[in-house]
Amino acid sequence: MVSVGAAVPPSSARPAEPASTAPEKTPLAVGYGGAVSSVDADASAAGIEVLRKGGNAVDAAVATAAALGVTEPYSAGVGGGGYFVHYDAKSRKVSTIDGRETAPRTADSGLFLENGKPIPFADAVTSGLGVGTPGTPATWQSALDKWGSKRLGTLLKPAERLARDGFTVDGTFRSQTASNQERFADFPDSAKLFLPGGELPVVGSTFKNPDLARTYEELGREGVGAMYRGGIGKDVVRTVNKPPVDPASERVARPGDLSAKDLKAYAVKRQAPTKTSYRGLDVYSMAPSSSGGTTVGEALNILERTDLSKASKKKYLHRYIEASRVAFADRGRWVGDPAFEDVPTKELLSQKFADSRECLIRDDAVLKSPLAPGDPRDPAACESGDKAAPTTYEGENTTHLTAADKWGNVVAYTLTIESTGGSGITVPGRGFLLNNELTDFSFAPADPAVHDPNLPGPGKRPRSSISPTIVLEKGKPLVALGSPGGATIITTVLQTLTGFVDRGLPLVDAIAAPRASQRNAAQTELEPGLWDSSLRAELEAIGHSFKQNPEIGAATGVQRLPGGKWLAAAEKVRRGGGSAMVVRPQ
Repeated sequence: MVSVGAAVPPSSARPAEPASTAPEKTPLAVGYGGAVSSVDADASAAGIEVLRKGGNAVDAAVATAAALGVTEPYSAGVGGGGYFVHYDAKSRKVSTIDGRETAPRTADSGLFLENGKPIPFADAVTSGLGVGTPGTPATWQSALDKWGSKRLGTLLKPAERLARDGFTVDGTFRSQTASNQERFADFPDSAKLFLPGGELPVVGSTFKNPDLARTYEELGREGVGAMYRGGIGKDVVRTVNKPPVDPASERVARPGDLSAKDLKAYAVKRQAPTKTSYRGLDVYSMAPSSSGGTTVGEALNILERTDLSKASKKKYLHRYIEASRVAFADRGRWVGDPAFEDVPTKELLSQKFADSRECLIRDDAVLKSPLAPGDPRDPAACESGDKAAPTTYEGENTTHLTAADKWGNVVAYTLTIESTGGSGITVPGRGFLLNNELTDFSFAPADPAVHDPNLPGPGKRPRSSISPTIVLEKGKPLVALGSPGGATIITTVLQTLTGFVDRGLPLVDAIAAPRASQRNAAQTELEPGLWDSSLRAELEAIGHSFKQNPEIGAATGVQRLPGGKWLAAAEKVRRGGGSAMVVRPQ
């Protein structure tokens, strides 16, 4: 058997043999005992293994996330962060954990400025400068301390085994490696792990990561203090502050300024979720520092006045696009880290404010972007407050998992290292990539005349669009979902929810439906399924402008069915299709 990642390179004369059989990948599963849905079959299987052994949804989510750190290392891992939403069946309460990465304490608003001007974005992406203090290990431990039933060390075992024994390389893994090949080649540890012999991994071969297996073993044995006060953290700090570039490379990787004190001071935030009522349902998601909950919530409130179930396809998409445009205009002006900014979360989610913004939308015309924000503290019908500013860029990679157990507990958890491949820098001897999450900050205000709540600051969390969402019906879960995709996360979750709730699509079909994404930009992005449809021409006739995006998001979700049954759903095609599993299939 040919293995890659510290084994025989694909360029060897020996042909690649198939790896051991991976779990079957299917986008839909229905049954009892709990459910897990993720982008990867090995990861979903790790969560199902935990549920079968008596673990709960939180235990399964941690095990699944750790496995995604092995099989989806370009999207997530212990070098990153994320947001965790939990429904407790006993109390019928939804709670959240903000495990977002933080800037070093030495950072200020000029973090990404040089001679008064923003540095090139690419220079920040592949650098120590873009690395935030990782929040993922602390998120896992915090969730387990509050709601889990198993030890972290126990839950890391499936991922540790997967890293040691290997997983089967698929087309998505190979293509994501290819897109990072030039960057990875400049960092010896990244090249050794992901480009053995200088070659891309072969589809169907086995990829092993023994360094990550040892890192998980150390985290399991010593606890997450190994990251925040121990040896793993020391290696992270050393790597951030002096990125280990190949001496033969011409790349100049800017150093960061992360310290052991930054790691020691890191803490997740347990906070109340956002809550929005929509069609008689209660929609819960992440409050700032993520903009997901407020932006999805505001858009739903705007759409509340329109009966989308009876609307034509043209009117449905038009209204959805315009609600997204308006909500993104308000997001850009008002949402940042609430430890540094006065974020009007309650007001952004008020129906009064949504009504004042909804009146801007007409069925026979299109709003111009960038659209100026409204003032949620003093909403005036059809009036805007500050002048318009364009939406700043946000990287598009991340991964999402959803889990439920036989007791009715549910988790929606989105985790990330930001760009596909993060910073491109693998911590020597540790087997994981570092994030470049600080590039989610605005490097400079999009318009100097408009306040930007998302500039860097000491210990500040960059604004995110992550939107893990749990929807309750009469106090019990109806559906939970989320997606990767940078700022398109918000539109993916919004469109999937309206497809499921309003348009009556089965969850797996709501996830699979072709997507549109409008983020207060001149053009709305369309996937091919909408680009090639007659709807595009109908919408263009009233003023919409579009550009193509081959793939938007990669959602997963679970749905509660009667009698203790669960439905798990994932992508049918995007990212090679997702993996939905239940403990006891019907």
